[in-house]
Amino acid sequence: MRSDDVRSLLHAAVPTAAAGGLAAVVSAVVAGGKGALGAVIATLVVLLFMGAGFVILQRTAKSLPHLFQAMGLMLYTVQILLLFVFVAVFKNTTLFHPKAFAITLVATTLVWIGAQTRAHMKAKILYVEPDSKGDKPENSGPKS
Repeated sequence: MRSDDVRSLLHAAVPTAAAGGLAAVVSAVVAGGKGALGAVIATLVVLLFMGAGFVILQRTAKSLPHLFQAMGLMLYTVQILLLFVFVAVFKNTTLFHPKAFAITLVATTLVWIGAQTRAHMKAKILYVEPDSKGDKPENSGPKS
């Protein structure tokens, strides 16, 4: 993974983790230990899903650039559907507070998307990748 991709990943993951920490504190105050546990699990799920999606999307962009946009749309659709499945599966759990889990899941997903959008807008992404060899073509010099 290129260094600018890692930087973009960090620019999305750090605010999401911070929002998850804040949600855990608020959930602990409102719903006790089970609320905090639900918020932490939701934050980890979002970081895992969105981070894995980011990595998959970057690998697709490198190997199959013509599929990048379609892959991005499909990937985000699948991620949102899987997050809804997580909410549906754990809505009646007694392991943690389901409302704290669901609210944190939605909130940290929105933070991830916003932070990733901001990171992408701030990034200086080259339209064309420069030649990595650094060699000039043979015919580039003046002819005598």
